[in-house]
Amino acid sequence: MDDATVRLLGIRHHGPGSARAVISALESNPPQIVLIEGPREADAIAHLAVHPQMRPPVTMLGYAVDHLDKAVFHPYASFSPEWVALRWAGDADVPVRHIDLALANTLAEWPAEPRTLQDAAGASGASGASGAADVVDGERRPADPLAELAAAAGYDDAERWWEDVVEHRDTGTTADSVSDGPFPAIADAMAVLRSAYEPDLVPADPIERRREAQMRAGIRTALKDGYTNIVVICGAWHVPALARAADPKQARADTALLRGMPKIKVANTWVPWTHRRLASATGYGAGVTSPGWYHHLFTHPGPDTIARWFTEAAVVLRANDYAASAADVVEATRLATSLAVLRGRPLAGLVEANDAARAVLGDGTDTPMLLLSNELIVGTLIGQVPDHTPMVPLARNLATEQKRCRIKPEAATKSLELDLRKPLDLNRSRLLHRLTMLRVTWGHEVEGRRSAGTFRETWELTWEPELEVRLIEASALGTTVEAAAQASVVQRSLGAQSLAELTDAIEQCLLADLTQPLPGIVQLVADRAALDVDVSHLMQALPALVRTVRYGDVRGTDAESLVGVVRSLVVRIAAGLAPACSGLDADAADTLAVEINDTRSALSLLGDRELTALFHDALSELVEKDRVHASLQGRATRLLADGGAMPTDAVERRVSRALSPGTPPNDGAAFVEGFLGGSGTVLVHDTELLGLIDNWLTVLDSDAFVDVLPLLRRTFGTFEVAERRQIGERVRRGTAEIDTAGDESLDAERVAAGLHTIAQLLGAGR
Repeated sequence: MDDATVRLLGIRHHGPGSARAVISALESNPPQIVLIEGPREADAIAHLAVHPQMRPPVTMLGYAVDHLDKAVFHPYASFSPEWVALRWAGDADVPVRHIDLALANTLAEWPAEPRTLQDAAGASGASGASGAADVVDGERRPADPLAELAAAAGYDDAERWWEDVVEHRDTGTTADSVSDGPFPAIADAMAVLRSAYEPDLVPADPIERRREAQMRAGIRTALKDGYTNIVVICGAWHVPALARAADPKQARADTALLRGMPKIKVANTWVPWTHRRLASATGYGAGVTSPGWYHHLFTHPGPDTIARWFTEAAVVLRANDYAASAADVVEATRLATSLAVLRGRPLAGLVEANDAARAVLGDGTDTPMLLLSNELIVGTLIGQVPDHTPMVPLARNLATEQKRCRIKPEAATKSLELDLRKPLDLNRSRLLHRLTMLRVTWGHEVEGRRSAGTFRETWELTWEPELEVRLIEASALGTTVEAAAQASVVQRSLGAQSLAELTDAIEQCLLADLTQPLPGIVQLVADRAALDVDVSHLMQALPALVRTVRYGDVRGTDAESLVGVVRSLVVRIAAGLAPACSGLDADAADTLAVEINDTRSALSLLGDRELTALFHDALSELVEKDRVHASLQGRATRLLADGGAMPTDAVERRVSRALSPGTPPNDGAAFVEGFLGGSGTVLVHDTELLGLIDNWLTVLDSDAFVDVLPLLRRTFGTFEVAERRQIGERVRRGTAEIDTAGDESLDAERVAAGLHTIAQLLGAGR
């Protein structure tokens, strides 16, 4: 052990300069073993890093087997020093050990710790010179070690200082090979900085103390095993503390500190990650603001780095219909280089590249820069893991389903149009709906079936790494997506608090083609509906049931069992509607009006004349019943008129009565609001009705007009601009004039052309 050499390479956890320096140090003096700051369980899956199918960014995902809500990520990018060390060791057949505190300890329940366990576990990937904000209850540590060193060097930007002294450093020189590159200087700087905050090198955070004790123990274990050339890859902040690993007194203190730690059963695996999730804006403590830029610096080192960057920027801009010529690329490169010289920087950095891109490629505007930020500076790259990577059975089944449905998880948002008449698209829809039921929201339906038609769905797909954790959580429900979704919907149904939740569950079952739990949920709906006396609850439940009955045949599912439940609901709604609408205030009336609208729309979709007539009878009773809010009476009148259940002359008489001098002005205004219902089309085409409202307004006294004006403004404010313009034009000219001149103002030739076009659209001539 006296002849052993332990080289501590203090790195920034995601830094291309650190990564290149690590490679240089390993190649110039190959060690016998590589020790890496990371959870000890990572040793079991570290060999997968060199698999041909493994492509960063990826993350080690660790989770508690019996508490799936406890999980932690340890992300790696192509430019992460730990990652390049793993790859180098695998290629060179050098053993690797992870020496940080085990996940079994960090994810366990700790008594009265000053920080959350999630943060404590995350610190194993965020505690180096990355500038993570870790000040906790007076902990003797700067919020950003890099900022402290940058300020001492005269920089006001820690990122720019790090780029100048490390990222832009040439690691291929002879001096670097002999002296392990920048690492001795980094160690000295951290020793001075840490002594100012922690004179005894003992962190205030108890978990942090144990982490450093565990890493020192890992170094001592490697020495006892006979290794004499050891390299340790760790966060730069830890270097001064780990340098004391061989001290016997420190060893005894570490042993005492690590005794009796809580422990639970854990598992870990590799999962794909994204550059966007590496960005610090996402909340990951050791993130970097520009992972795409750092990836470029690492993969394209050398004098042509900036030229290649602007070449890629031009490709992105041209793909999005922005002009970007070869001459622009040359000019932007020259400008960025000149700015670096003027600012005294060794090479042009991201700030200079952005300034040059804005001036040359963006013509001084920020819109193209937003595009470059998303596509290049942050990036949309998503990693890949080998097929045989350890997975929970549910995740493996999902991977099989994704291949079967031919949809690949991608970090970039992708629009997917589905035609449900095609078997492949139908299977895709079922898969996406099943995942939604499991809260694995890979896709969001952006155009619902009610507006897009029977056979079409439009989805936006974005695969987020956090969905891997959701899959692990859902794995307790089943080993396949179908089985887990069935168990999930059964749990939801048994815990449902309302009829609407149950009917939504039925609709989701049909959308996801989950027929097994359907009979039980239908029975729950029937039982709950028989006991529920609240008409509002019944109306909330009806639309989802009707959509299920109406569209069930499109997906090849049997929804006939729901028809009886639908009929029972409509009968009970019709019987209880008028009493439910009695004695309501304005807010309650507005809420019920929406539910009445939805019920009428659902019945129109169902197309059952008997049930529609039954509901119309209930609306007719509502129109004439006392103590019913005027807005509800207006709404009922409009629905009856639209459905052809109330003749035109009867509608005009009812409106005339509501606007008569004997009716309080506020009630008249409320009736108008309910009758028009957010659409002014009826006033555009019904001159008689417009005249009634116009005459009613003209006879109001000034006080009454002031009282009803806010309600009328709200009513007319919901109309389309074109509707308001046409109504205003009619009032300005006078309704009688417009009425008599209407037929004569039509151009017969243009009308015929319009009718011909409509006929073609409707396929009338086929």
